[in-house]
Amino acid sequence: METVTYFRRAVAIPEVPPPSRLSVAAMKPILLQGHERSITQIKYNREGDLLFTVAKDPIVNVWYSVNGERLGTYNGHTGAVWCVDADWDTRHVLTGSADNSCRLWDCETGKQLALVKTSSAVRTCGFDFGGNIIMFSTDKQMGYQCFVSFFDLRDPSQIENNEPYMKIPCSDSKITSAVWGPLGEFIIAGHENGELNQFSAKSGEQLSNIKEHTKQINDIQTSRDMTMFITASKDNTAKLFDCTSLEHLKTFRTERPVNSAALSPIFDHVVLGGGQEAMDVTTTSTRIGKFEARFFHLAFEEEFGRVKGHFGPINSVAFHPDGKSYSSGGEDGYVRIHYFDPQYFEFEFEA
Repeated sequence: METVTYFRRAVAIPEVPPPSRLSVAAMKPILLQGHERSITQIKYNREGDLLFTVAKDPIVNVWYSVNGERLGTYNGHTGAVWCVDADWDTRHVLTGSADNSCRLWDCETGKQLALVKTSSAVRTCGFDFGGNIIMFSTDKQMGYQCFVSFFDLRDPSQIENNEPYMKIPCSDSKITSAVWGPLGEFIIAGHENGELNQFSAKSGEQLSNIKEHTKQINDIQTSRDMTMFITASKDNTAKLFDCTSLEHLKTFRTERPVNSAALSPIFDHVVLGGGQEAMDVTTTSTRIGKFEARFFHLAFEEEFGRVKGHFGPINSVAFHPDGKSYSSGGEDGYVRIHYFDPQYFEFEFEA
């Protein structure tokens, strides 16, 4: 049986019920067992009826989020798959892999529509707002530089000739996470050295640059309305930024590296997933390793709940677009879908 512990916020509001009422709530997760290796990323489509999962094995899975039934797989990669994304109307799926390729799939049939070969592993990928332009970044390895490549799917020759309409070199520090900004005008990239950059999707120029993190940025996720984004870093923090200005707004601190962070679409809540380094996991118990998903209040920066379950660090977290559930993927190879019980909603509205 899963348990989640809620903590009262340090705010003097007489109507908040006593702690005993908020102490423990049962959350029975749906367990998805479709991977043999560690989960690298999980992502919902826009409607939230499908959940895409990728791992350090070559399999790309898609599941029904409502009941955890596996809808199918996308077969073709020959190495670890680092990233996945679905376009606006869930017609196409994009994946990037350590087999030095980025592949485009038909979501419904599982057929591979396009293959882009690269010189090094593809670390991040994503569709723009309209689903016509894809972006992916490659690793700095084997003597090859880190690049961000942009392809327009409306021009088939770009894919056929492996010639992106724009390619941005990143010589200083490799990109470890990247997402599209509002309206597809630019991308936001997080780097190995903790820097954040905005790159124009039209000219390729660097629009702005900040360094709020001291270590690698593991994950970037935007809010539902694309006005804000949250970063997760190895420096034990997650930070909230304005999408357009890159203004640093909030900081959420933990005692362990943060691998992933997501923003609730309906409440001022943040969920963080992380834990100690994977190489040290076997030497500690699940309790000592801090493998819980941790919930923070967006405005007050205070932790109010934790959910246990994974037998290793959590590598990726995602809120369902309706805000009534969230999912987490871990180093243990499992994906867990957690539906919030009514107490979660009562707590928020009463508080």
